[in-house]
Amino acid sequence: MASSEKENGPAALDDWKHEQEPLAPSTPTDTATLSSEGLKPEVKEREQWTNKIDFLLACIGFSVGLGNVWRFPFLCYRNGGGAFLIPYFIAVLLGGIPMFFLEVSLGQFMSEGGIGTWKICPLFQGIGYASAVLVFLLNCEYNIILTWAFHYLFSSFTSVLPWSNCDNEWNTPNCHVDHRQMSNTLNATVNATTSYNISTDVRTTVASITVMATNVTESLSSGKITDPVTEYWERRVLRLSDGVGEPGNIQWDLCLCLLLAWIVVYFCIWKGIRSSGKVMYFTATSPYVLMFILLIRGLTLEGAADGLRFYLVPDFSRLQDPQVWVDAGTQIFFSYSIALGTLTALGSYNRFNHNSYRDTVLFAIVNSFTSVLAGLVIFSILGFMANRQGVSVAEVAESGPGLAFIAYPEAVSQMPIAPFWSCLFFAMVILLGLDSQFVGVEGFITFVVDLYPAIFRKGYRREILIGIVCFVCFLIGLSMVTEGGMYVFQLFDYYSASRIVLVVAFFECVVVSYVYGIGRYQDNLEMMFGFRVPTVFKCLWMVLTPIFTMTIFIMGAVTYSELIYDRKFIRYEYPKWAIQVGWTMAMCSVICIPVVFGFRLFRQEGSISKRFLEAIKPTLKKHHLRIGEDLNKVNLVSEHESYPDIDSMLPGSVMQLEGKTIYMQNNEFDA
Repeated sequence: MASSEKENGPAALDDWKHEQEPLAPSTPTDTATLSSEGLKPEVKEREQWTNKIDFLLACIGFSVGLGNVWRFPFLCYRNGGGAFLIPYFIAVLLGGIPMFFLEVSLGQFMSEGGIGTWKICPLFQGIGYASAVLVFLLNCEYNIILTWAFHYLFSSFTSVLPWSNCDNEWNTPNCHVDHRQMSNTLNATVNATTSYNISTDVRTTVASITVMATNVTESLSSGKITDPVTEYWERRVLRLSDGVGEPGNIQWDLCLCLLLAWIVVYFCIWKGIRSSGKVMYFTATSPYVLMFILLIRGLTLEGAADGLRFYLVPDFSRLQDPQVWVDAGTQIFFSYSIALGTLTALGSYNRFNHNSYRDTVLFAIVNSFTSVLAGLVIFSILGFMANRQGVSVAEVAESGPGLAFIAYPEAVSQMPIAPFWSCLFFAMVILLGLDSQFVGVEGFITFVVDLYPAIFRKGYRREILIGIVCFVCFLIGLSMVTEGGMYVFQLFDYYSASRIVLVVAFFECVVVSYVYGIGRYQDNLEMMFGFRVPTVFKCLWMVLTPIFTMTIFIMGAVTYSELIYDRKFIRYEYPKWAIQVGWTMAMCSVICIPVVFGFRLFRQEGSISKRFLEAIKPTLKKHHLRIGEDLNKVNLVSEHESYPDIDSMLPGSVMQLEGKTIYMQNNEFDA
């Protein structure tokens, strides 16, 4: 090397270091750096939560949503009432809390979203890609629920709810407001006729009973007796076709509601977490105000006690059914939003020393409290409706969209000042779903931006990216606002993320515990929090949680049945090709894990064992290292993500930096 080159080396190195000075976190706009390439925009600093409470509210807003309102209460009454709380809280302890803490702490430790987080073990970075696919599919589906809720909310601004009577253009001649009473009356008439005719003419009795029973059965099974709420849902809102193979036309009123939902989502997150965090103060807390108002109203209605009794009275014999435990496990993973990568994205915006351990406990309490509270709200109203109609609560209880858009609208239509209570309920549904939706989109955006920070953290590129993602999801969502859209929605809901999250969660635990090293990760947590996390989490992550997740997955696979759409009076069985489409959606996420695994091994050199050891080396920064860390077992990078760590170079080592060769000689840098 020429002496003149050596003399210029340190100066060139100082110039490079000066050019890489980061922006101050408070800088709101782009600056420019003068380099050999001229004036170019500076890469923006990664954002952080403004206040500690922002992170907790974001987690609550994302995970505490419609599943707590329309899925938990139904599972509770179907699986033994209060007895269901036993497997539910066991699932919380074995699955919910440890997985939630693992994901948010991983994001906080690495300060990157779902894909970048798994730089702790690049060989299994497919976990991050699988989570990105899962949350993208969920984002496409979830906003359809907000679309329906917006439609019902706008339809509630009237003096008479349109689903409260049968006098509308979409109603059929078979529509009856008192459809359940008619059924009971017919059955009572049959019984009365039987009692009377037995003492007069046996032959006439048998003939009369047969005819009347046949008429009743045919009327109910063929859908001859329908109700205005179901007809409004199926004939006015959905305009359901005969099957998934008949998509029909786009429903333009739903299309506009879908567009509105995506516009709202875009403007909630387009300025990043500093703005969305402020939105969360309203969207995450106001549903609780509305729920308490609805609960107070429900408890004052006649029949509310019957509904609550039906909801909470335990039936311990149901605990012998394996499906009860499967329902408890899947409900926890659904309501905690495990394995979607969004929790790691939210955790990545925490400061390095933030106490996310405390937030995990608080989140678990709020989540379970919300589920129980929602059940009280729902079943007090359903008890009132059952009392008014003279039927059992079991006959009016629904799950999923059937609860939000059939059972509850029917209940509020029978209350005084029905439009007001309807507006209140659907406003609550929208607020519960909205923060879940826009935080989910924020999580996906974080995946992409952290993957290509030099591209998307400049100018308004992030805002443009959000707009593109929202538009693509809107286009996919159009398939769910056609006449056959409900069938497509059911496919997304049943296959895209339901049981696959259990597989992803299993891999997360195994990789952190046995590949990255549970001892190393416990040390990392102590570096962040300043205290040692209880040893019970080591036992959970290494043994109990992986066994729990895989057991629930296997039990769910054993009891698996192909998708069936149960309408009010019709059971629709999906064709084989539609089932294959559903399984394709399910596999397109989890397949990322073995694909990335094989790709990482292929890129390495040497024997299989050497390739494996190289591929599992974590890619860390200086502040991630423990005291006495073996640097031969890590890939050390600069705090500036795009550049290698030149300060860590050993004597005699060489690297390329911006077209220059950097040498380390006698603990000094030469260029």
